[in-house]
Amino acid sequence: MKHYNIPIFISHFGCPNSCVFCNQKKINGRETDVSLEDLKNTIDSHLETLPKNSIKQVAFFGGTFTGISMALQKEYLETVKQYIDRGDIQSIRLSTRPDCISMEILEQLKSYGVKTIELGIQSLDPVVLAATDRRYDEGVVETACSLIKEYGFELGVQIMIGLPSSNLEKDYDTAKKCLDLKPNLARIYPTLVINGTELEKMYLRGEYKALDIEEAIERTKKIYSLLELNGVNVVRVGLQPSQDLTSEGVILAGPFHPAFRDLVENRIYYNFLKDIYKYEEKLDIEANEKIISKVVGQKAKNKQEFYPNFKIRINNCLGVDEIKINGRNYRRNEILSREL
Repeated sequence: MKHYNIPIFISHFGCPNSCVFCNQKKINGRETDVSLEDLKNTIDSHLETLPKNSIKQVAFFGGTFTGISMALQKEYLETVKQYIDRGDIQSIRLSTRPDCISMEILEQLKSYGVKTIELGIQSLDPVVLAATDRRYDEGVVETACSLIKEYGFELGVQIMIGLPSSNLEKDYDTAKKCLDLKPNLARIYPTLVINGTELEKMYLRGEYKALDIEEAIERTKKIYSLLELNGVNVVRVGLQPSQDLTSEGVILAGPFHPAFRDLVENRIYYNFLKDIYKYEEKLDIEANEKIISKVVGQKAKNKQEFYPNFKIRINNCLGVDEIKINGRNYRRNEILSREL
């Protein structure tokens, strides 16, 4: 059955932290910018268009949900719970910080139908955490994840590559440590320099150098492959190209691309094809139509690279996790393993 998120973007104006990459506004006297009426209107609007026979989940994104007051959390959760009780919504997911998790919080979340908790871990390297002003250590993350799993929630982790003081080794090491936390799902976000952030000042002072697209692809494909090979569902790679993000002057620097995940997938398949081509000097490919674009590459770049010795045809008898090249079948895990 098809799954849909109903996104509710909550800015947490009362957040006591000031991470260098974040541009959350601080407004005295207000915790957030989403009223209960806004919440209802957003849910009602989505329910009018989403298929009746589908799984729907209200998703609180954009801020530190469990960092707002317990009373306001409860008001949001009670509002959504009415839809759950009617069968219009199946569950709730939210994103928050590792240092905003406690047994009291989890008890309340559990009682109102929260299914998934995503933690913005970003990095597990102490130097990177200090450089980004995250103000927690690996032990806090481990405790939060352990509690979330203990209470029976689905655990998600969010990793950022290219943060200040990071490098390929540190980013990859964070991904390896995340595997020990037993997450169900993950998101990978390349760091962007956003207008109005401390990172913008660091960038303008020459204290921070943003990754370019090529560097971001190289780092991400390795982490992406590691997570998927270990059974972690990578639900997003790269930031959603929202109107706020794509408006002129919002992104000053960094590897933003509206189809960043496709670029990563294209590179993974290109590298695998290149290894085969090196020895066999031809690529006669059969693949399921759902992965043809990954194999051919964006703007047919992979196909052009091996032309005229590149031939491909659709074979829907093959699954999306396999491909036939020069008469031999390869599984996706073989393709991903090449990146490690």
